[in-house]
Amino acid sequence: MTSYLSVYTSRARRRIQNYTTRTVMILDTPRVRWQAGDDIAALVARHAREAPERVALAQGDRSVTWGEFDRKLDRVASALHGSGCVHGDRVAILAQNSIEYAEVFLGALRMGMCVVPLPTLAAPEALARMISDADCKALFAAAEYRAVVSAIATTSVSLRVGLDFAGEGFIGYAAFCDDTSGAPASRGLTADDAFDVLYSSGTTGLPKGVRHSHGARKASYAGSRSRYFSRESVNVIGTPLYSNTTSITWLLTTAQGGLNVLLEKFSVDAFLRAVERHRATHAMLVPVQFERILASERFARTDLSSLRYLFSTSAPFRAQVKRRILDETAAELVEIYGLTEGGPVTVLEARQHPEKLASVGRPAPDCDVRIVDEAGRGLAAGQVGEVVGRSANMMSGYLNRPEETEAIVFRGDATALYFRTGDLGRFDEDGFLYLLDRKKDIIISGGFNIYATDLETVLATHPAVLEVAVIGVPSERWGETPLALVVARPGFAVSASELRDYCNERVGKVQRVADVELRSELPKNAIGKVLKRELRARYWTVAHERQQ
Repeated sequence: MTSYLSVYTSRARRRIQNYTTRTVMILDTPRVRWQAGDDIAALVARHAREAPERVALAQGDRSVTWGEFDRKLDRVASALHGSGCVHGDRVAILAQNSIEYAEVFLGALRMGMCVVPLPTLAAPEALARMISDADCKALFAAAEYRAVVSAIATTSVSLRVGLDFAGEGFIGYAAFCDDTSGAPASRGLTADDAFDVLYSSGTTGLPKGVRHSHGARKASYAGSRSRYFSRESVNVIGTPLYSNTTSITWLLTTAQGGLNVLLEKFSVDAFLRAVERHRATHAMLVPVQFERILASERFARTDLSSLRYLFSTSAPFRAQVKRRILDETAAELVEIYGLTEGGPVTVLEARQHPEKLASVGRPAPDCDVRIVDEAGRGLAAGQVGEVVGRSANMMSGYLNRPEETEAIVFRGDATALYFRTGDLGRFDEDGFLYLLDRKKDIIISGGFNIYATDLETVLATHPAVLEVAVIGVPSERWGETPLALVVARPGFAVSASELRDYCNERVGKVQRVADVELRSELPKNAIGKVLKRELRARYWTVAHERQQ
């Protein structure tokens, strides 16, 4: 399917338009200017020429200089070419974070291939369908997933490489890299060439594959967020390399020639050790990771004075937690709201706007974000509607799903395309965006709209509440009604009825939760987002069975 970026005129002009009660910047061309050597793998080569002895990657006691990293990318690209892979082929990776993972990822891009980083928490059946859906020609895997990939690799996967093992149809990574008989093709990359296909990290089913172009990725690593980074940046990566969350700071640091410190898996101790050892300046974490760090006894004993920027995205971030980060570190906290699909992006520089911590910030430069009603009409500040937006980092489309791609597009006028987020929100008079809920997650009880985030915010203020998720469950009287699922803090004795009363005393009559259930944990994906679909399934399945 043709990239939606191609519908925009190439003339770079801007105009200011008064849209209802807000003034917004409309970009007639979200396209990114592209020149030869703008791709991220070419930037690695540039850093290798300019500073070959500077360290590019570190993991535990291992490190790789820019010169070494560049040479390894060449070897990976050459070996891929020699194995019969061609420009545009897709290569899958299934592994935890490692230096080798980064080498394969960027080496494949240098070869002109498209990377399909697979979510490690997905079920084998889902992984098999992803590999088939993406028609992957090559597969790189770590030993801990050896049995899985041996069982699910389709016949189309002609090249199979074990990052830390060999045998049973897999060539070892070292032996693979030694085969440099085929020099990679010299064809240069363009802005429209495929960069990656990202599948969401749900645990079941087949999520949609989001296709990004090199131009869309450049919009992220060379856009307005690059002002936070420099060659001196030391970025700790504590989220999976297959996650779009990780790509934000990983690619930004790489583009600037800074140092990326890889954690194979996140733990509070591993993260704090890495910050102290490497005098880290940057880190991207999801809200649940911040909460675990703040709850750790080691947090107060760790020297975090080197940190300049802490970033967060991907999941709702409680204002109370943001406040603690500002109070207990000297770093700027930058919250980024956006989609893997691209489109709308807002940024909250929390230390600059401490009175707006409940928001997700204002639209990023060169990004148009709007609130619209069901008919697509713009809404004034304070009114609730769906968040839509457009920018230069839009996806090329969902892989093999043109109808679903079209469904996420909102046509603002004859030429401008906006992406629907499915999120409900409102702008305040200062242009800060406040998210209320997922459009599909609204609880309609007795004809009234109830936003789960309102109830979750109230319950989160109880000292005994560690985590909370509010979902709609079937109700004979109301159609559906809110149920709160709570994980209590260790050491706190609290009853479900106490939490229910606490919440209902603080919300409007139509918002009250029907009940509270205490849980030992909530299901999450790899980046800490609560999987509400799984939570709801049990209750609605039982209700459906009763009706049969």
